[in-house]
Amino acid sequence: MPAEQTDFTAQFIDFAIKKEVLRFGEFKTKAGRLSPYFFNAGLFNDGESLMKLGEFYAAAILKSGVKFDMVFGPAYKGITLAATISIALARVGHNLPYAYNRKEEKDHGEGGMIVGAALQGRVLIVDDVISAGTSVRESVDMIKAAGAIPAGVVIAIDRQERGLSDLSAVQEVEKDYGMPVIKIASLADLITFLDGATDLAAFKPAVQAYRNTYGI
Repeated sequence: MPAEQTDFTAQFIDFAIKKEVLRFGEFKTKAGRLSPYFFNAGLFNDGESLMKLGEFYAAAILKSGVKFDMVFGPAYKGITLAATISIALARVGHNLPYAYNRKEEKDHGEGGMIVGAALQGRVLIVDDVISAGTSVRESVDMIKAAGAIPAGVVIAIDRQERGLSDLSAVQEVEKDYGMPVIKIASLADLITFLDGATDLAAFKPAVQAYRNTYGI
C-alpha cells in the first residue's frame, strides 16, 4: 500500500503530476469550460505506474469501508482498472473476482456482454472520473439485469464541479442511485496539495478561481 492511508491522497496527486497524467495549463472540458488542469488516466501506460495506480485505488476502497463482493470495470478504461485494482486488493488479503463488459455483444464462443466473473452479490464499479455519469448508468443497468446489487463507484479524481444542476456529477450519482462514490482525490485535495508545493504555486490561483466559478 502507498504508505499510510492518511497520506495516500497527496501521494497520488504527486504521483499523477510526476507521470504527467495530471497537467496544468488551459484545457477545454466536455462541458465547454476552460479548465486550468487536466487528468488523463490513460497516461498511466506502463507496468510500474499501473501497479501503483491499483494500489492507490485499493487504499481508497479499503479506507471507505464499503462492502462489496466483486469489482466491475466498464469498457474501455474500466477494463484495465478492474484488473489492476483486483490484483492490488489480492496482495493485501482481499482476493475477489472481477468482470468487465464488451461494447458489442459477442455471438459466438461463450457469447454475451460480460467477460470474467459472473455479476453477482454486491458489485463495486471502477472508473477514472465521472463526467456525465453515462458509464455509471450503463453499469448499474447491467448489474441489476444480472440480479446483482450496485455497491458503489470508485474513481481517481472528483472534479467537484457543477453539472446541469447545483449538484456535481458525483453528487448526482450518489443521489440517483443511493450508493457512495469513493475517490482517491478531489479538486479540494488538489488545492490543498498546491498550498504546499512551492514549485507549482503559480498554478494555484487559476485552479482556485475555477473552483470558485464552477465548484459545488
